[in-house]
Amino acid sequence: MDALVSLCKRRGFLFQSSEIYGGVQGFWDYGPLGVELKRNLKDAWWQDMISGHNELTAPAGAPSPFEMVGLDCTILMHPQVWKCSGHYDLFHDYMVDCRESKKRYRHDQVRGRYVEYQDQKVFVTTLAEIEHEVDEIRRRALKFFKLRAKNADDITIGDESITLDKLDSHDDVLGPDAKSVGTLTEPREFNLMFKTTLGALGGADDTTFLRPETAQGIFVNFKNVLDSSRVRVPFGIGQVGKSFRNEITPRNFTFRSREFEQMEIEFFCHPDQSQEWYRYWRDRRMAWYTEMGLSGESLIMREHEQSELAHYSVGTADIEYAFPFLPEGEYGELEGIAHRGDFDLRSHMEGKLDPATNPMTVQLGEDGKPKYRGSGKDLTYRDDITNEKYVPHVIEPSAGADRGALAFLCEAYTEDEAPDEKGKLQTRTVMKLHPRLAPIKAAVFPLVKKDGMPEIAQEIYAGLKQHFNVFYDAKGAVGRRYRRQDEAGTPYCITVDGDSLTDKTVTIRDRDSLEQTRIKIDDVVDEIRSRILQ
Repeated sequence: MDALVSLCKRRGFLFQSSEIYGGVQGFWDYGPLGVELKRNLKDAWWQDMISGHNELTAPAGAPSPFEMVGLDCTILMHPQVWKCSGHYDLFHDYMVDCRESKKRYRHDQVRGRYVEYQDQKVFVTTLAEIEHEVDEIRRRALKFFKLRAKNADDITIGDESITLDKLDSHDDVLGPDAKSVGTLTEPREFNLMFKTTLGALGGADDTTFLRPETAQGIFVNFKNVLDSSRVRVPFGIGQVGKSFRNEITPRNFTFRSREFEQMEIEFFCHPDQSQEWYRYWRDRRMAWYTEMGLSGESLIMREHEQSELAHYSVGTADIEYAFPFLPEGEYGELEGIAHRGDFDLRSHMEGKLDPATNPMTVQLGEDGKPKYRGSGKDLTYRDDITNEKYVPHVIEPSAGADRGALAFLCEAYTEDEAPDEKGKLQTRTVMKLHPRLAPIKAAVFPLVKKDGMPEIAQEIYAGLKQHFNVFYDAKGAVGRRYRRQDEAGTPYCITVDGDSLTDKTVTIRDRDSLEQTRIKIDDVVDEIRSRILQ
């Protein structure tokens, strides 16, 4: 993971936000290569899920044909949206404060191990990456017990890594930035939404929030889409956009950030068919990741247990990936597919529903009236063929663009051996990104900067540039130019050599197989296009 993070900065995939001022935790900037990777990921998702969808036929595994449309909602919305959705009351994590360091941590994300020295036993915590956990705990334990490194064998470190929420007491806990034990408070709720104000006065009535998810913008526009697009249930609305969550302890590179981008679908269907559609979207989304290059061995589909389900959920499955910063055998969420039932549409129509009731009814305040009043708008659907009227159920495949980009970067990072320009085997770092996701689709090289080769190479570059993001490089030995493109994830390199002047052909080199073939100059654009889409 350290090698990948180093490459991401060195080659311009990712930078920490405001780095020259020391950085801001939980915020990341995408560099020249990173912005292309993330854009390609979002474009591939949009093409495969929305714009490229054929509504005239039922895809494999789907109960029937269906329509897909897009939407782009605002980040700031009416405050009542978040009260009716449940986020205002329920969207929180548990945090602990350290009385010594004055720092705050998410209760279930602080890990540690028991350490014994003589007759004393303390629980030493750390926020270090998993591969550095034991070394960091040993260092902190030695400092706590006032021992030197040569006395490391005198302490015993437990085999099991445990998070704070699994402990019964914090009395013997050495906080992540503390020098004494017992400095952590009891856990308490912390709302994850970022507050802001609308208008010039800035009073309590002007308080609103940066959206913590893109889904609610789709629900409140359900009626607008129905009336303007002539869609019929079943149909889906897709959206790509920014969301914000005030994570207590952002960590693991871009995996848990405070500002992130989501790729979400809200799929509206008849209640009687909702389980079939849930299974369809769950399987389709899993297949998409393998089609885009993630290893099936690194992916799992995990159904949530009853105790894990969100207040709105009838059922949820997570697509999880074996990120390298996690302990061996553990997986991190890449995408969630949730069966939301009719919770959202009913809440925005009638008022916030009470998850403690079954079937759910509107939650009432002390005055006997709805605690949070809905819009009062009719969000039911009437089938114009059967004349049946009902509130559709919703299936929500919700993917993270940033987590997706991170997973594809982790999967792509490879070290192998390849011959250099002298034929000697050298270690090669290569990003084996799917051609659809690769930031640069092809690089064009003149073998040498003379004999008319640069002119031909520049003509090829200009022709490709009209269709793809390509790169021109005439600096250094061709072997070094190959290595630079391998690190950038460029799948194809096109070299103009002496033969190109006479037979009008060029060499195209495949990044992964290293196979080199000759093709006609006139066929270069079509060849690159066919290889990307194959």
